[in-house]
Amino acid sequence: MAGTAKRVNMKWYIVIAGVIFVALLAYSSFHQSVYHYEVCVDFHGRSHCAEASGTKRSDAIRTAQEIDCELVANGREENISCLDQQPSSVRSIPTR
Repeated sequence: MAGTAKRVNMKWYIVIAGVIFVALLAYSSFHQSVYHYEVCVDFHGRSHCAEASGTKRSDAIRTAQEIDCELVANGREENISCLDQQPSSVRSIPTR
């Protein structure tokens, strides 16, 4: 009988932990993307524009720039050089 009571208690702990996890996941999803930007990069005659979101303005812009540089640069060294340059344009996009 004592083993059965422990199993029932353990099931409740798992259920409660699952509910807390889902609540935290939902909360972080709603508060994650405060800033949304479109960033365009021109590099070695190639250009690309990407959108990204982030909790800080600088994070959103940097993430979009990283996406752009990955697509317009050839290799690691060009990618680093591309990331060191200022984007050709940065535009704030209203969140939905």
